[in-house]
Amino acid sequence: MDGWALALCVVIGSYLLGAVPFGVIVTRFGGAGDLRAIGSGNIGATNVLRTGRKGLAALTLLLDGGKGAVAVLVTERFAPGLGALAAVGAFFGHLYPVWLLFRGGKGVATFLGLALALHWPCGLIALAAWLLGALVSRYSSIGAFSAVVATPVAAAAFLRADLALLFLAFALVVMWRHRDNIGRLLNGTEPRIGEKRDRTPDRFGLDQPET
Repeated sequence: MDGWALALCVVIGSYLLGAVPFGVIVTRFGGAGDLRAIGSGNIGATNVLRTGRKGLAALTLLLDGGKGAVAVLVTERFAPGLGALAAVGAFFGHLYPVWLLFRGGKGVATFLGLALALHWPCGLIALAAWLLGALVSRYSSIGAFSAVVATPVAAAAFLRADLALLFLAFALVVMWRHRDNIGRLLNGTEPRIGEKRDRTPDRFGLDQPET
C-alpha cells in the first residue's frame, strides 16, 4: 500500500472509531433512555451525569477517551509515524459522527485520550488540568478549557513543536464547540457539574446541545 492510500485508511478508520457514540450506547443499554433527549442533549459524559447515573457517566468518559487513545496506539503499531493523523480522524469523528448526522460531542474526553497516547507526559498534564479546573470551579467547561490550554503549552515545554501545533488546533476547535458555554459563563447562567438543564431550541427549531 502506498503512502497516500495508507494515510487515507488511517483517517477513515480513525474517524469511524471516533464516531462511535458511546454516550448514546451506554445510556440506552444502561436503561437511562436516549441521551439526546436528556438534559442538554449532548452525547458526552457531562450530560450522561445528568441522568443521575454516575457509573454510566464514568464509563462514557473512559470509552470516549479510550477511542482516541486506541486510534493513535493501533496506528502507531501498524503504521508508525501516522499517529497524529489518526488523532485528527478520531477527534473529528467524535465531533461530527456520521451515525448521528454529524451532531456529536465537544471532544474533551477524546482529546484527553489521544493526548495521552501521543505523548503521555502532556496527556497527564492535560488530565491534571482538567480535573483541577473542574473540581475547583464545578464547571465542566472550565475543566475543558484548562485541559486544552495546558496541553499545547506542555508540548512546547517538552520541545515538541509538532504536537504543540496539533494540540493548539484541537484547543481552538474545542473552544469553538464551547462558544455557547463561554457566553453562559459570562452571563452567569452556565450550569455546574451535575445540575440538570432543560434543552433549548436553536434558531432552526432543533434541540441544541449545550454542554
